[in-house]
Amino acid sequence: MTTLASTQRGLRYVLVTPARNEATYLRLTIASVVAQTILPLRWVIASDGSTDGTDEIAREAAEQHSWIDVVRLADRDTRTFSGKVAAFRAAQARLAQCDFDAIGNVDGDVSFAPSYFELLLRRLEADPSLGLVGSPYRDPVNGPYNYRFASIDSVTGPIQLFRRQCLDDIGGYMPVTAGAIDRIADLAARMHGWRTRSYTDVAYVHHRHTDTAQQGLLMAKFRDGLKDYSVGASPLWECFRTVYQMSKRPFVIGSLMTAAGYAGAMLKRADRPVPPEMVAFCRREQMDRLRAVLRLPARRRRTA
Repeated sequence: MTTLASTQRGLRYVLVTPARNEATYLRLTIASVVAQTILPLRWVIASDGSTDGTDEIAREAAEQHSWIDVVRLADRDTRTFSGKVAAFRAAQARLAQCDFDAIGNVDGDVSFAPSYFELLLRRLEADPSLGLVGSPYRDPVNGPYNYRFASIDSVTGPIQLFRRQCLDDIGGYMPVTAGAIDRIADLAARMHGWRTRSYTDVAYVHHRHTDTAQQGLLMAKFRDGLKDYSVGASPLWECFRTVYQMSKRPFVIGSLMTAAGYAGAMLKRADRPVPPEMVAFCRREQMDRLRAVLRLPARRRRTA
């Protein structure tokens, strides 16, 4: 039975969906949220200058469910990740008077099981040190990550559920035009002392491969390399990642495009949007993961 979170024991949560031209898949996301075993207190869909019928779909859902709200942002010419952050913040403003414990960022092109958020909320409730939780996903190109190589501590962007205090501590999403806003938030949470975790016993479907809303798959892979560089990924890590990604579609060429994006940014010494301490933190994590995969001795920490 589906019930309102405000009538249930445990953590109360809200959802935010920044949506720009998501008419193709938004109904699937709405159906998934409406079917949750524990409903959010509020769900704000922020239409980010959509021109394809996204607004009509969102408003139709709001008319049917009093806990769904719609925000319409001004039109803009291009789709950028800083625009997505602006949409998220506009939706957050609608929740200012809402008393909640957790807030989820949910893309408008995903679907998931009715128990999805109940299971994640249980994890947050059971461990107060958790600040950010999520799960693997599958998309039209590849299945879920193989967590022998991907970090179980990293939470991917299409769905991220934050403890409210954690999101406050990191200052929300960083408005980076080129992307990686989810990776930056994920790193920032751990830098602020919070644990983050992806739970492999639950998953969701991302109906469009990441970053292909306005570009082809190969260009999305290239931009993925740019994002790796932007958050501070080390060259050694990127080499290992290139080899591993060759096993994913599009085989070999996709991995080489990611490597080309990273190498191009490195050769240009492109500016990074994140502070030096985040770059250092990212690289320490990556080296620790490489040692674990290669079964090398852990690096000794310096003591004062």
